[in-house]
This record gives sequence, C-alpha cells and structure tokens, in this order.
Amino acid sequence: MKTNYAAVFISALAYWLLGAVWFGVLFNKPWMALENITMEQAKSMNPVLPYVVSFLLNLLIAYALAQVCIWRNANTTGRGASVGVLLWIGFIGPITYTTYMYEMRPKELFAINQFYPLAGMVLMGAILGAWTKKSV
Repeated sequence: MKTNYAAVFISALAYWLLGAVWFGVLFNKPWMALENITMEQAKSMNPVLPYVVSFLLNLLIAYALAQVCIWRNANTTGRGASVGVLLWIGFIGPITYTTYMYEMRPKELFAINQFYPLAGMVLMGAILGAWTKKSV
C-alpha cells in the first residue's frame, strides 16, 4: 500500500471537526469549569491561530497513523479503527493518565480531554483503513 494523501487530509479534517463538536458543543461547559477557564478568557484568545495549529498537528497525526496502518496492513475500516484504539490504549491513554494522576487532576477532565483523541484515532484509523491505495 502507498500513502493516500487525500485520506490523510480528510481524516485530519474529520478529527479537527470532531474537536469542534467535542469541545464546542458536547463538553464545552464542563471542560471550561474543570480547566478553570472563564468565558472572558476564552473570548480573549487568538480567534484563528489555535485552529490553524491544531489542524496542522492533526495532519501530522493522520500521516503518522497512515504509516502505521500501512505497516500493519490495516486496509479496512475495522482494521484501521483498531490501530487507532491500540495506539491510544498503548501510548496516549497511559502516558496522559500518569500525568493526570501525579498532577491530581480530576478523572472527569481526563475523560473529556483524552477520550477525544481516542474517538479521533478511531475515526482517522477507520477513514485511513477504508480508503487505502493499493500498490500496483
């Protein structure tokens, strides 16, 4: 298989849009309360830069995930999604939970902040797995 750059772009965009729904609609108020962010602070942030940077980082994540999908021959929706789950369970979840534990941060905040990348990795993996380029 070869890297499908269109799938990388679309999966990064899907993850970015998931973030907008996750933090902007589903968990906006509890997340802000747990992070001690006021509405005034939120309104004072740069209105463009964080969104551009997060999309660029999502492209990096999607590209790396695409490479893992290629190495694992994850060329179906289910296989791609399972690669996303495995990477989250093996790396993202344990690393971030350890940090949250030592910082004595609320488990609810861990759930909001870290189940988003879990859902995102599954979504991106599913897109990348389903939309593979076969070697000719």
